[in-house]
Amino acid sequence: MDKSFHVLAIDDDPIQLELIRVICSTLAYPTVALTTVERAEAGFDVLERMPVDLVITDYRLPDFSGLDVLRHVKEKNPLIAVVVVTAFESTQEAIELMKSGADDYLVKPLRQAELEHLLVRIAERQILQRESAILREDVEHHFKTDFIIFRSREMNDALNVASRSAQSSATVLIRGESGTGKELIAQLIHYTGERKEKPFVTVNVAALPETLVESELFGHRRGAFTGATEDRTGRFEEAEGGTLFIDEIGDITPGVQVKLLRALQFGQVQRVGDNKSINLDVRIIAATNRNLEQMIQEKLFRADLYYRLNVISLDLPPLRKRKSDIPLLVTHFILRFSRKNHKDVSQISHEALDRLMKYEYPGNVRELENMIERAIILSRGPVILERDLPEIVVSSQRNEPTIFDPSSSEPPPGGLDAAMNAYERALLTRALEQSEGNQSAAARLLGVTERRFRSRMELLEVENSYRG
Repeated sequence: MDKSFHVLAIDDDPIQLELIRVICSTLAYPTVALTTVERAEAGFDVLERMPVDLVITDYRLPDFSGLDVLRHVKEKNPLIAVVVVTAFESTQEAIELMKSGADDYLVKPLRQAELEHLLVRIAERQILQRESAILREDVEHHFKTDFIIFRSREMNDALNVASRSAQSSATVLIRGESGTGKELIAQLIHYTGERKEKPFVTVNVAALPETLVESELFGHRRGAFTGATEDRTGRFEEAEGGTLFIDEIGDITPGVQVKLLRALQFGQVQRVGDNKSINLDVRIIAATNRNLEQMIQEKLFRADLYYRLNVISLDLPPLRKRKSDIPLLVTHFILRFSRKNHKDVSQISHEALDRLMKYEYPGNVRELENMIERAIILSRGPVILERDLPEIVVSSQRNEPTIFDPSSSEPPPGGLDAAMNAYERALLTRALEQSEGNQSAAARLLGVTERRFRSRMELLEVENSYRG
């Protein structure tokens, strides 16, 4: 399988092409397979004949402009990244390029460090996109549903770790707050891996009485303790050949931790009240919302067990850190719960969605899911309105930090930096609202380049919550 990163460079300046060739040849990662041509038409022929991951084109060519090349490439295959090289750093030119779908632009003369950084960034992004596409296909094949709804970078990163870990038998530790979907990710790893035809068994330690955890995991012999009237198979044995998902593993007592460590080290378990060991082939996926490192310091969790569990660590972001996913999740839940409750609800008002975007979600996706079902049941028409949302959501904005008023005699809350950040955040948000979510137009409103606008959005964690 060819793992090269295929780059097509189009420029009528041989010196410029040679510079690109030298930079690509000295790059340790990715392994670049470079094709160079001097005219756009020749580049179009290359695109027809071979796969290309990235096109680097000069803005001014003998037969077409770089903008023409950009549009042609994106029309043929929008997954191909396009970077346009310009002679002058024109803000208007850059805005036009980015609006037309360019992935980035470079200014002559080309600098080695800048081009190397761009190649690495685009190569890594395309690898993640391919893995996400493969993951989505596997999920749809096995689950027949789009139960994991996302577009945020944070969730994409988590799912790519899940995708890579699925093809192994390594132990996975999933961390995340309650309601972030830890069990769903565990199912995804199992059903897209080599053990998908074998059992997927779940045990929630927090839901069991402390005295029954050991029996639930490892089983017991009749007479092992009061009430043990017959032999019982434990969850480990039920999961033979497949996956055992242990939820809330931080709640396991020290005594059970010792037996679990043995099971992980030697692939053996002993039923309670039995001296005989049973050899098993079980993959462990554990989950917790607790700080295991702190528990180790407090002597509440064994360090050796932690290292056995933490072969692959996967962090699920809370919903407040992936707010760009909220509009997609809301649409998904509206469709699902409208059908379930036989209601003709298909939309949510802009005001109601704005309230949902500004809420912090201590209960994460599970809380949003419950909110939407409640709103659909209470709605009086086809659109979810503010009045259909819980009071806690409607009133949550009252607790938001206010923007400092320079005319006030009071000192700025949180100090100067906090006040300046709040003011800039408000400017960015207002510009996005006025431009209906178009970042290029929002940047023009504020008189800055789109690159700077995006950089400030990322730094200040401003979400583009516009929903057209």
